[in-house]
Amino acid sequence: MVGKKRTLKKHDKRVVVVGGGTGSSVILRGLKLFTENITAIVTVADDGGGSGVLREDLGMLPPGDIRSCILALADDEGIMQQLLNYRFEEGMLKGQSFGNLFLAAMNGISGNFMEAVKNASDVMAIKGTVLPISLDQITLRATFQNGETVNGESIIPARAIERKTKIKEVSIDPADAKPLPEAIDAIMDAQAIIIGPGSLYTSIIPNLLVEGMKEALLKTKAKRFYISNIMTQPGETEGYDVWDHVQAIAAHMKCDSQEIFDYIVINRGKELGESLEKYQQGGAARVRFLEERFAGMSYELIKDDFSEIKSQYIRHNAYKVAEAILEKV
Repeated sequence: MVGKKRTLKKHDKRVVVVGGGTGSSVILRGLKLFTENITAIVTVADDGGGSGVLREDLGMLPPGDIRSCILALADDEGIMQQLLNYRFEEGMLKGQSFGNLFLAAMNGISGNFMEAVKNASDVMAIKGTVLPISLDQITLRATFQNGETVNGESIIPARAIERKTKIKEVSIDPADAKPLPEAIDAIMDAQAIIIGPGSLYTSIIPNLLVEGMKEALLKTKAKRFYISNIMTQPGETEGYDVWDHVQAIAAHMKCDSQEIFDYIVINRGKELGESLEKYQQGGAARVRFLEERFAGMSYELIKDDFSEIKSQYIRHNAYKVAEAILEKV
């Protein structure tokens, strides 16, 4: 990485990342090496874990994915990041992260959740802006292929596994949830919009169902990228290849995928050894890429070895992905 930084091409491209959770955080860490003009638009449908507890107890929007993106864009990822990522291991706070509590406290002393996010971002001196997709309390609903419907982002994958069925579609309640105006403005002003990687049905698609998002993505003059996941996710995308991911997004947005995306970023990397075996034991597999399924499509395919292994986890190489995308902008 040291050698790469010496040849780093800095620029001021306006980039928007749409998603949430680990996937967005990884990509943001790569992008901030190239530009500080970044906006992360983050899902607020999470209702599990520490975020879910705070959402229920305090009536606030879930802070977990927001926290992850703020930390990813922080100028200094040293002791403050360790502090905000710290999870209590016992007592009434067991399982809760200090970062979530920090955002909850900010929410308490701020005028609203958006102001709390801005204040937290200022404290962390982040390179860019983090925005919740909406200030509405959004509940995610899934309909399975067996006809069953469940509410709540946190239970959807587990219920699919339990019932041995697959997700047919997801929706949000309220269906007319309003986007944060700054999020739409960022999309319209962007030069590049990156959707993914991340949990397809619980992190990516919920953002795209918020009112006005489809229209903004169709009208923007930005180049639009979809980053395919490297691994499938049990309870969400078993058996899915890259094409299936793209088409699921298009189906939920009720338009042709070629209207949404200009580029698809695809990992075509090496075998992943022992780490892959651990994923397979948990029911995950590599997301396959079948070239023939993309025949005649208008978008450009960006194919490379974009994977790396960190602490036994398979992740995108954030530097390589950011570099490959920004070369097209």
